[in-house]
Amino acid sequence: MPSIPASAEPRLRVRGLDVAFHPKDGVPVFAVQGVDLDVAAGEVLAVVGESGAGKSSIGHAFMDLVDPPGRVRADIMALDGEPLRYGSGGHVRGRDVSVIFQDPLTSLNPLFTVEQQLVHMVRHHLRLDRRAARERAVEMLDEVGIPDPTRRVKQYPHQFSGGMRQRVVIALALACRPRVVIADEPTSALDVSVQAQILDLIRKLGHEQRMATLLITHDMGAVAQIADRVAVMRGGRIVETGAVAEVLRRPKAPYSRALIAAVPPTDHRIDRFRVPDVAVHASSGDLDAWLRAGGAEAGGDDALVRLEGVTKRFALSPGLFGRGGRILTAVDDVSLTIGRGEILGLVGESGSGKSTLAQIVAGLHRPSTGAVAFAGRTFDATTSASALRAYRSGLQMVFQDPYSSLNRRLSVRAIVGEPIRTLGLADGPSAEARIVAALLERVGLPADALHRHPHAFSGGQRQRIAIARALAARPRFLLCDEPTSALDVSIQAQILNLLKDLRDDLGLTMLFITHDLAVVRQMCDRIGVMRGGRLVELAPSEQLFRAPAQPYTRELLSLLPDLAGLDAAQPTG
Repeated sequence: MPSIPASAEPRLRVRGLDVAFHPKDGVPVFAVQGVDLDVAAGEVLAVVGESGAGKSSIGHAFMDLVDPPGRVRADIMALDGEPLRYGSGGHVRGRDVSVIFQDPLTSLNPLFTVEQQLVHMVRHHLRLDRRAARERAVEMLDEVGIPDPTRRVKQYPHQFSGGMRQRVVIALALACRPRVVIADEPTSALDVSVQAQILDLIRKLGHEQRMATLLITHDMGAVAQIADRVAVMRGGRIVETGAVAEVLRRPKAPYSRALIAAVPPTDHRIDRFRVPDVAVHASSGDLDAWLRAGGAEAGGDDALVRLEGVTKRFALSPGLFGRGGRILTAVDDVSLTIGRGEILGLVGESGSGKSTLAQIVAGLHRPSTGAVAFAGRTFDATTSASALRAYRSGLQMVFQDPYSSLNRRLSVRAIVGEPIRTLGLADGPSAEARIVAALLERVGLPADALHRHPHAFSGGQRQRIAIARALAARPRFLLCDEPTSALDVSIQAQILNLLKDLRDDLGLTMLFITHDLAVVRQMCDRIGVMRGGRLVELAPSEQLFRAPAQPYTRELLSLLPDLAGLDAAQPTG
């Protein structure tokens, strides 16, 4: 990786940056305090830290996106030596400074095609005519790796997968060749192959266009792959800054050492993730007995879940008289088993069919052909609605985004208690209240969480609430769809340790879907690799990592970032 000379004039210079929120009747709360940063033209500076450290607030301050009662103050905030300011006669968002947000669904307008959104951006900032702007739109989609860009530019955001939508967001951010790009978790929702392409693209364009890039991330692999320097934040302050190799391999600040120690190793398996200064919540015998009481299962088969020749097709467009339309085969003739108490991982690039397969196993989609069996109950394309409800009774899902999956109008007490009431699992309100309190304690939440609402919690705490709600239905099977991809490494380690404890203590079976290969190696007993809707390889975890049988698996594993310096700090478990 070419380095940026230390003497290079900073493109973005910040001194004494404060971001504070001023309540009407209270003491100001500082999200960022006394931050100094320099980012040179062509340089990538990564800002890392746990949730609430102030990383995103720095990006919002640069973009003038801090709303009242928030206030931004800085001794110096300059772009190419000029004070950074927006508005008439000042700098322009999208042209001079651009941002790549984490969630593509909130960054794209669902009512307009991708072409309309790109053309509007380019014509507004670059003053191109409509034809040139359209050519530029197609060029940008091709540049970010979207296949068949001439056809797909005419489509709407909902017609793209999550990874493809993020590519569109990056195309929008880079279309006008800005001088500064703020990339706020740009690849957290992407699989390893797409992530590598996107990060390489950001790096390449940064060097070619001399863009200064501020990479806000919790992904140490992304930092190791493209960053020149890294700044570690905690509590709104920068505790350490330096070259990537120096900070990742020989961190000086105690917090930097603790944060890096929580990164899962890529070259060996460990028993538990390292989480310093976190209390271990012991299991409750009474609660665990109550949870296990929902586990009476029919049949003596060692496999809790069995898929036989499962295929799922979706009609993309109707043909004449309902015939001849385009058909997408999302899952193609998949057969596999999941043993009782096993954690089976599924990996593959965006659009490979892993989430669709999980939704079929959960009974949210019916297979077009084939059948699924869970705990002695089987369903297929012809199963009645009542039989399908009975099939679902012993399984629960833990989704990627807990804020979207939790009803923000309800208290935690109501959210976690709802499955207990609906399924009649407690003898009255007082028993239900005791079970909810015990569940929250079991997942590591304080007692005062009962009467608060989801917005009052951090991302990691919200995911614990989601897990408590899933457990409240007394499942035997958890489907975890990217449960930690939006969490920083220290919180991720806590959630993954919790899931491991639940498997060990309760005998839970899990299907674990992720794009993080380092995590899947640590969590799963066996790993299935999907591509184009097909299961191309299924093997024990260590066997797959040490001796992958299929070329596509070897290709995926080759994209793992080099974290050898981090791995040295890990316990061997």
